[in-house]
Amino acid sequence: MTNDRNDLTLQRFPGRRSPGEGGNASTLAKPYRAFSVGRIGAITVNTLTELTRLKVFYFLLVFALLLIGSSMFMAQLTFQQEFQILKDVSLGAMSIFTSLLAIVATARLIPQDIEDRTIYTILAKPVPRLEYLLGKIAGVLLLLAIGTLVMGAVFFLVLYAREQTLVHVTMRQMAAAPREQIDEALRAVRASAFNSDILPGIVIIYLKACLLAALTLFVSTFATTNIFTIVVMAFIYFIGHLQAIAREYWLQEHSSGWISRVFLAVVALIFPDLQAFNLVDDIVAGTAISLGLFFKTAVLGVFYTTIYTLLAAFVFYGKEL
Repeated sequence: MTNDRNDLTLQRFPGRRSPGEGGNASTLAKPYRAFSVGRIGAITVNTLTELTRLKVFYFLLVFALLLIGSSMFMAQLTFQQEFQILKDVSLGAMSIFTSLLAIVATARLIPQDIEDRTIYTILAKPVPRLEYLLGKIAGVLLLLAIGTLVMGAVFFLVLYAREQTLVHVTMRQMAAAPREQIDEALRAVRASAFNSDILPGIVIIYLKACLLAALTLFVSTFATTNIFTIVVMAFIYFIGHLQAIAREYWLQEHSSGWISRVFLAVVALIFPDLQAFNLVDDIVAGTAISLGLFFKTAVLGVFYTTIYTLLAAFVFYGKEL
């Protein structure tokens, strides 16, 4: 009977030894991996599943899609002005709603898990706190990527539909014109509709949302409620967009010595310059976004996202649960 129990124990827990087999304590327990991508992936999928069930996600996404779709029904102007308005409204809506989604979705993660006591079950597995945070933020970033791709796809469909409509109208109006003039007019329409800067602009919008998600995660590690986190992030959002104007005013009114520059650098580190991620005006105006500016802005977004995630992990390690 004892042997049967030992056999059953070995089948359920392969890392254990039966009594009398010897071995020290380290060999009796199943090996534990200090860092597991599989555990992070499981938390990521679970977080994404929870976030997609939120009504606020569908509200923001549907509202943004409606705003993008309604831009094609604006007052009839010249085709250059129509495409400018379409890009301005659509990219602006994508920027605002991805930012809102990043803040609202991330603000509820830790407080909600503490309220539901889910976090105690996860950390008792045991799951390191770093893996828990990485899984949570990865789920939010994946959600933002899906939302950005959907809104970007709708934006391109609306832009393409409007372009085809104007192409047919132009061909009908210039039916009697020489072929060279028709081709030149069609090239002008297509050049106003699509340009190579739209896709990099959407990538920067996504990276800005990732930055806000990481910053929200950092704030939520020492916040007590998700409402407090959202209020704090609202202030940070507006400060981040006004930082460049305030910095220029400070340098004009005060001396530009090293003390002032160090102070402004500290402020810029705590409150990221969100206006640096606003490339919509350049895209709408048709100004080419240089490769250097794109990579500089992208690296800045990745840097801030990484720094705030690490700060969140540092604070979360010392948090009493």
